Amino acid sequence: MNAVFKALNDPTRRQILELLREKDLTAGEIAEKFSMSWPSISHHLDLLKQARLVTSEKEGQYVYYSLNTTVVDEIMKWFIQFKNKRR
Repeated sequence: MNAVFKALNDPTRRQILELLREKDLTAGEIAEKFSMSWPSISHHLDLLKQARLVTSEKEGQYVYYSLNTTVVDEIMKWFIQFKNKRR
């Protein structure tokens, strides 16, 4: 869970997740949305993959990135436990 929170701590990575909420994108399509180097975008994508917030799938010469909603569901369940805590 620490890797998830570390990944979510960065505004660029949160913005990448928002982009992927709309549709699957290639690394190049993601990079086009930012004014930073491709290696920097690659680093952000790698951290998101390590946190299991995104998955990647190679199709021909392209790698498509997708939002991993399973991990998002796990995070939501974790947060909800605090809301439902008895006093």
